[in-house]
This record gives sequence, C-alpha cells and structure tokens, in this order.
Amino acid sequence: MTDHRLEVADVFRQHEQEFLQRWGYTLSAHQWRAFRDICACRTAALGAHLEQCDHCSHQAIAYNSCRNRHCPKCQSTARDKWLEARSAELLPVPYCHVVFTLPQELSTLALQNPRLIYDLLFRAVSETLLTIAVDPRHLGAHIGFLAVLHTWNQKMLHHPHLHCVVPSGGLSPDRSQWMRCRRRFFLPVKVLGRLFRGKFLAFLGAAFSRKKLRLLGTLARLRNPAEFARFLSQLRSINWVVFAKRPFGGPGYVIRYLARYTRRVAIANGRLVEMQNGQVTFRWRDSADGTSRN
Repeated sequence: MTDHRLEVADVFRQHEQEFLQRWGYTLSAHQWRAFRDICACRTAALGAHLEQCDHCSHQAIAYNSCRNRHCPKCQSTARDKWLEARSAELLPVPYCHVVFTLPQELSTLALQNPRLIYDLLFRAVSETLLTIAVDPRHLGAHIGFLAVLHTWNQKMLHHPHLHCVVPSGGLSPDRSQWMRCRRRFFLPVKVLGRLFRGKFLAFLGAAFSRKKLRLLGTLARLRNPAEFARFLSQLRSINWVVFAKRPFGGPGYVIRYLARYTRRVAIANGRLVEMQNGQVTFRWRDSADGTSRN
C-alpha cells in the first residue's frame, strides 16, 4: 500500500464550501460541472465496474472516471487518441512552431467573453497565416497547420496564446508542386504580428457593433462607443507578439511536441507539493531561465 498522493480533487473537496461561498456566484455552468466532476472522479459517486485479469481471473472493483476534459486524471488517454488520429495528417517534411499571443490588455475581456474571444483568436491567426503564406513576396504557397489554444502560462497566470505547428512549405498556387520556405525562417514575424493585430481588432470591432460582447465591472465603461473606439486605438498602438522558431525536425518530433499542448489541464496532479493551513504549494517553471520553483 502506497501513501496517497495529493490531487487537485483533494483540494477541491477539502475547501469546497469556503471556495463556493467566495467565488460560487462567478462560476459558469461549464465551470460548475468541471468542479463537480473533478470532485467525484473515481469515487463511489460515479459508480463502479468490475475488472478481471485475463490470466489469473483476479477481480477488482474500479470506480468510474468523470471523463471531463478539465480533469487531471482523465486526459492522458484522450490525448493519446487525439494524437494518434492527427498523426495520419502529418507530412514527411520539417515543421515550424509559431505562437500568437493576445496582449495583456485583452485579458479581462477574454475572461468575460472566452468563447467569442478565443474564436476570434483562431480566425485572426488562421487568416493571418494563410494570407501571408500565399503572398508571393514571402512563401507564395497554400499552407495548412494545426493550432492549439493555451489560456495560461507556466506561472498559472491568464495568458491566451495559440500554438501553431506548420509544415515549412506548402503547395504552389496551381497545386502542382511543393514549395519549401527559406532555410533561416518560416514567415516574417513582424509582418505576421501587424496583420494578426489588424484582423483581430477588425473582428473585435464587428463583434462590438453586433452587441456580442459582455462588458461588466471594470469593462462597463467600454459600452460607450467612444470609449470602445479609444480602447481599440490603444491596442493598435502596441506591438502584438508573434514568436517563430526555425524548422524543427519531422513528424515524429512534432507528435511528441504536440503531446505537451493537447488535452492538457491547467495544473496536473504531479505539480502539487502539499496542502497545509489552507495554502496549496505547487511547482511552476520560470520560462525566463527554465528553472522549476515552488
């Protein structure tokens, strides 16, 4: 018998009442369901099934999983299946890694309008990559790519960004041949950043005009069209970060890389260190120097 290892579910169950008293009114229906599922996962609350060894006929009772995509205990199998399905789509060519990040000024807006803002992020990134790639001044080819959304950073702070894994080349305009990108880089990041900013803000302005945005609390002032216009103007005046690495390896490497960003929850059970006196200690990595800290 091994000692029980601290899990996110333990934190949820032990501090459920005080958490709900303080923050319960802010939870959406999806967040409520995730909270309840994580608490109940692999407990008697979800029932059980009988497992039997094929060789010795030994039997054991196993509690059912919640299968919620936000549960730390339920994602490894789903992740492996997803990656296996995607592997058939990869090409035997080098791949590039491009990351598009929303500026911090949009963080609160994204938290109040997650589905809308993240949809705009995907649309803006997709149109940016496709537009710049097909431009004959850059690659002059039709490309495809995989994109995975991340909404946090290693410090567990809200940080919406999109990881894109892109073949380092594409089909010629007449689709008759493969065109490779330049050896030193995939596409110019400054050009990508400017177009990404322009497209996202155009989509955001259209959403505001259609009254699709929730603007509560500190954002209530943006309900005024003049204030919202000033907000967009401020966003246009700053640089939007686009990061691109040189082509890195073939499909096998890409599969292993994607495994880190697919079906991944914000904090895995393995990162928890201890829970004492109402405080939870967990490990996080400082991206500045690559070291892990508690």
